[in-house]
Amino acid sequence: MNGAADSLGYVGKRVVVTGCRSGIGEATARLLLDAGAFVHGIDWQDGDLPLAAFTRLDLRDSEAIVEAAKSIGPVDALFSCAGLPPMAPPLDVLKVNFIGMRMLTEVLFDRMPPGSAIVSVGSVGGARWPQHLAELRELVATEDFAAALAWCETHDLARADAYGFSKEAIAVWTMTASARTIKNGVRLNCTSPGSVQTPMLAAIEQVTPSERIDAVAAQIGRRSTAEEQAWVLLMLNSPRASYLNGVNLPVDGGFAAGSAVALR
Repeated sequence: MNGAADSLGYVGKRVVVTGCRSGIGEATARLLLDAGAFVHGIDWQDGDLPLAAFTRLDLRDSEAIVEAAKSIGPVDALFSCAGLPPMAPPLDVLKVNFIGMRMLTEVLFDRMPPGSAIVSVGSVGGARWPQHLAELRELVATEDFAAALAWCETHDLARADAYGFSKEAIAVWTMTASARTIKNGVRLNCTSPGSVQTPMLAAIEQVTPSERIDAVAAQIGRRSTAEEQAWVLLMLNSPRASYLNGVNLPVDGGFAAGSAVALR
């Protein structure tokens, strides 16, 4: 057991990690295992970690989400790390990155006792949420998977940059829904990673110039590792962060800060 991870209070806790096969999700699940947590992994493909439990799930399928949730008992912490890259079909990206993620969170929320916490992985690609706030409020206000999908199907803004819009939705949903979840004693936060060297970024780099990706990392001078992102997720969902709620935390080496004050 890793002593530093143990200090975050995960020993014996029941946690769920989506996207646990690779990237940030895999790093998160691995650190939680080291911390002594009971880790229930969720992914659409099998992975290699010695998880306590695993459920194969396609977040594009609302019926599958309901069925998968039946295999999950009480949850002390939920880490939503699953995601599709920008080159995937737009509606698939929106389903996995936001619509399905939100549905799974809502289903599992009823199994989370006071003191539990939820964190979702967004992106610096969602930084333009203030510019689209009116539309995002409409999407976030939809009642369920079907209604959210119908909204996306009829709005060009959602499909034109599905990846960015899905990450914007995570930020606005987090800030909105956290006011409700905290009434039940459940904290809800999200992160906005910058350039993270994962299999997803490698796929993105095949269609996106490396210079654009590295521009996000220019201030700190390097790309993040998946583990660096995972440690922040563990911190946010830890009982040690009991007063953090509704936060969209940039984990980007200073990119958001530099942009905000026009340093770049």
